Amino acid sequence: MGSPHRFIPNTEADVQAMLEVVGASRIDDLFADIPQEFRLTRPLAMPAALTEPELMSELSRLSSKCANADECACYLGAGIYDHYIPSVIDHMISRGEFYTAYTPYQAEVSQGTLQAIFEYQTMISELTGMEVSNASMYDAGTGTAEAAIMACASTRRSKVLVSKAVNPRYRQVLQTYAAPRGIDVTEVDFCKSRGVTPVSQVPASLAEDAACLIVQSPNYFGIVEEMDQLGEAVHAGGGLLVAVVNPISLGILAPPGSYGADIAVGEGQPMGISMSFGGPLLGFFATTSKLMRKMPGRLVGQTVDDAGRRGFALTLQAREQHIRRESATSNICSNEALCALASTIYMSLMGPAGMRKVAEICTYRAHYLRDRMESIAGFQIPLSGPFFNEFVVRSSMPCDDMNEELLAAGIIGGKTIEPEYPELSGCTLWAVTEKRTREQLDTLIRELEVLA
Repeated sequence: MGSPHRFIPNTEADVQAMLEVVGASRIDDLFADIPQEFRLTRPLAMPAALTEPELMSELSRLSSKCANADECACYLGAGIYDHYIPSVIDHMISRGEFYTAYTPYQAEVSQGTLQAIFEYQTMISELTGMEVSNASMYDAGTGTAEAAIMACASTRRSKVLVSKAVNPRYRQVLQTYAAPRGIDVTEVDFCKSRGVTPVSQVPASLAEDAACLIVQSPNYFGIVEEMDQLGEAVHAGGGLLVAVVNPISLGILAPPGSYGADIAVGEGQPMGISMSFGGPLLGFFATTSKLMRKMPGRLVGQTVDDAGRRGFALTLQAREQHIRRESATSNICSNEALCALASTIYMSLMGPAGMRKVAEICTYRAHYLRDRMESIAGFQIPLSGPFFNEFVVRSSMPCDDMNEELLAAGIIGGKTIEPEYPELSGCTLWAVTEKRTREQLDTLIRELEVLA
C-alpha cells in the first residue's frame, strides 16, 4: 500500500523495514526521548488539504487580487537588482546532477560539480582582475565581514575602517561578525555633496593601525569611488584595501585588481539569480595569491590523476573549519553552489562583450532617468559624484506616499534611505537595469510629473 503522503515515496513495507533495522516497532518509538508534555496531541490547526486543481484555482484567485511584482516596472536596488535572466540558466541548474548535488568532498564522484565551481572561480578571478577566488560566500554582507576578519588575521591588527557609503546591511553584518572577535570597526564618513569617500577621511593617524579599509564602488548611493587614491592611503599605513563591487559594473569600470585591491567581494545576484524577495544570494570573494592561504571557505583546485588525466578536488583544506576547528580562518563550512552555477552560466553566455553591453545599457538609461527626474519641479539630485546605474533623488513629496501612488500605477519606486542616512532626508535610491525600457522610463516621468 502506498504512503498517504503522495510526495513521500516510502511504502508501508519500506517503513517497517527501516524500523526493524533501527530496532523500533513503530514510528512513535523514534520520538521516545521527547517528554510527553512537549508533544502536540491534537491535529495541526490547518485547513484540509486541497486537490491539485483546487490549489491552482486558489493560487490564481489570490494572485488576481493585486498586481504581481513581476508585472511591475521595478526601480528598487540597494544590493539586489532586477536584471534579465536568460531562460537557459533555469533549465541548466534544474538538472538533477546540479540541483540535488551535495558537498563535493568525494572528488571521485563529484567531478562535474567540482569542474563547474572551478570554472566559476576562474571567471570571478578574470572579472575582478584578482589572482584567486573561492567557491563563493553566502552573500555580499558575509563576504564583506569575512574579508575584514581575513585582513585582521593577515596583518595581525584588530581595527577595521569602513566607509559609511558601504551598504548599511553589509555594515550591520560586519559589526555582528566583529564584536565577538574583539575587532574595532571605525566608520569613515562620506562627502555630503558628492557622495564619495574622501581620502582626507583616511589620514595617516587613522590608517597606521588599521587592518583594512572597506570601500564599496559603486557605493550604496550608486556613485563610483576614487578607489586608487583610497588604496594608496590605507597601503601607506600597512593596511589592506577591500573593494566591494557590483559585478555588472565591471563590464565598464576598472576591476579591483587594476587599482591594487587586496580583497574583492560583492553580490553575484545580478548575474543570473532571481531577486526572490531577498534571497538566496551569492557572495563572491577574490584575493591575491599572497593571501590565498588565509582566504575563507571552499576552494577547488585543478590536478591530474595517476593516469595523467585532468581532474578537480577541494584543495588547501587546512584553512577550513572542518579540519582546523576553532583555529580556522572562518567558520563558513558550505557555499552557494547552485547560485554560483547560475552566475557561471550567465558569465559564460554573456562573455566580456555581453557584460559590457549590459553595463552600458544600465548606465545610459540610468543617466537618462536621472536627467529627466531632475527637470521635474520638486525633485533634486543631492549628490554630484559620477554614478553607474543607481542614483539618489530628493523630492518634496513624502517618499512613502510617492511610492504608494506609483505602486497603484504598476511601478515599484525607489528605496527610501532616510532611516539609514538621516542627513539625506526626503531621499530615495533609484536603480535602472537593462530591463527598464525607454517607454517605462517615460511612463515613470509622466506619473511623477502628475504627483509633483
